[in-house]
Amino acid sequence: MYSDVHYTGESSIEAQSESGADSNDVIQHPHDDKPRPYLCTACDKRYTTKFGLKVHKMVHTGEKLFTCTLCGKRFANKYYLSSHMIVHSSKYVCTECGKCFEKQSRLNLHKITHTGEKLYSCSVCGKLFTAQNILNAHMIIHSTKFECVECGKCFRRKQELASHRHIHSGEKSFQCNVCSKRFARLGEVVQHGRIHSGEKPYKCHECGKAFSQAGGLSIHMRVHTGDKPYKCSLCNRSFSQQCALQKHNRYLHSNDRPCECPYCGKHFKAYDDMKYHVYTHTGAKPFSCRHCSERFTGRDQLKTHLLKSHNEGTWFTCHICEKKFTHSGNLKTHVRRHEGVKPYVCCECQMCFCTAGELKQHRLKHSDFKQFCCGSCGKYFKGKAYVKWHFKGCSAKTGFIGV
Repeated sequence: MYSDVHYTGESSIEAQSESGADSNDVIQHPHDDKPRPYLCTACDKRYTTKFGLKVHKMVHTGEKLFTCTLCGKRFANKYYLSSHMIVHSSKYVCTECGKCFEKQSRLNLHKITHTGEKLYSCSVCGKLFTAQNILNAHMIIHSTKFECVECGKCFRRKQELASHRHIHSGEKSFQCNVCSKRFARLGEVVQHGRIHSGEKPYKCHECGKAFSQAGGLSIHMRVHTGDKPYKCSLCNRSFSQQCALQKHNRYLHSNDRPCECPYCGKHFKAYDDMKYHVYTHTGAKPFSCRHCSERFTGRDQLKTHLLKSHNEGTWFTCHICEKKFTHSGNLKTHVRRHEGVKPYVCCECQMCFCTAGELKQHRLKHSDFKQFCCGSCGKYFKGKAYVKWHFKGCSAKTGFIGV
């Protein structure tokens, strides 16, 4: 466990280190004003009993004590095992992701995660929720006595309010001993410390992949469950992460190009796209091979080089024709062509395409936007192929020689 942390506030954690407690010890706080004396030193969660803390720690250690008698799959606690057992007998199956439920009512609630519909409204603040039980948990906040005088936000426990107040005061009492970055909460500096230590306590029980934060593991699990709760309202595509849906909308359903190249004035939808484009002007190649002197403008180019020249990395092989690819995305596109799958739908004419690039090229037919300019005569065109074709004839007539 990463533990190089400095605390510079009035109350310190020196007593904890002096007692010889490590990250797996149970720390008791008999003077707490709440009956939660058992603290997990990995994530700062508290529990009323030693057993509760012991069960929780399995999240960090990856220990699995409960085994399914039908398929042998192992789980960290009884709740996960009970939920899993439903899979072997339930008739209530989600047609979107295949997840099973013990009751029709629970299946109906789950389906809302795919649509994003929020039918339950808080009568106090108006906030919307996808399920009644989530709303009920939220309502507790309005009845609590621990309210922030700065912003009105409420908390269930006094400790949570005290931790929240650091946001308004700007006080950052916890300091990383490696890079000196400061944080308002102990939990934040513990999580940050894993960047330096490489520790990844959250392990996937399906494939063994590990993560430094619980949120990363939760998102990863959707790879195995097929859960894609974020659905595009303009086409039939769904995503496992909200950021992926936002990126999809920006690239396929928006013409907004806020990022401008400082060298040629070309506009881009994302900063990273513009940054890599600038390399064509500066000639910069920031990605270097650790085996030879080759350098590259992009990370993907370096990955391809490592595979082809140094046999470092993993090839992605098509299960149909055994063709090999350096990137998983290229393999997915290739397999779609075998299967005839065309998930990218034009919102104007409903034509379907195999890749986002094909849809993007097609959508130029419905748009008046012209981003490609002939360097010889200054005429603008919708597509790159058109301006290349035009430039050959135009430069021959004008005698233009490119730089």
